[in-house]
Amino acid sequence: MSINRVVLSGHLTRDPDLRSTASGMQVLGFGVAVNDRRKNAQTGEWEDYPNFIDCTMFGARAQSLSNYLSKGTKVAIEGKLRWSQWERDGQKRSKIEVIVDDLEFMSSRGSAPMDAAPSMPDPAGYASASPYDEDIPF
Repeated sequence: MSINRVVLSGHLTRDPDLRSTASGMQVLGFGVAVNDRRKNAQTGEWEDYPNFIDCTMFGARAQSLSNYLSKGTKVAIEGKLRWSQWERDGQKRSKIEVIVDDLEFMSSRGSAPMDAAPSMPDPAGYASASPYDEDIPF
């Protein structure tokens, strides 16, 4: 038996992208920034580090939600992980994304302006950081 469930809350990193498959199914793609708290080795202070998660939602609900989601919106999502692999320019690529089953707004429309969203620095600087290099906080 295996369990594949994900529950996340965070802010959208970009406006959602609504598209359709050849069969007409609606596909909504968006990114969510979810903060992780780590101790800075140089300063000894706890800092927030963002994790950038790609999310995909299918069907009529995806189309409906596309009208209400925008960059900076705070949401809670529930879904499952899906791994996909493809080849581009002769190089194999892969990613893990969340297939969204349920999405809930955590702030009312218009109450979270863009500047209220957390800063989202370039994720490349965090790719080499290991969560096992720090002191355990308990």
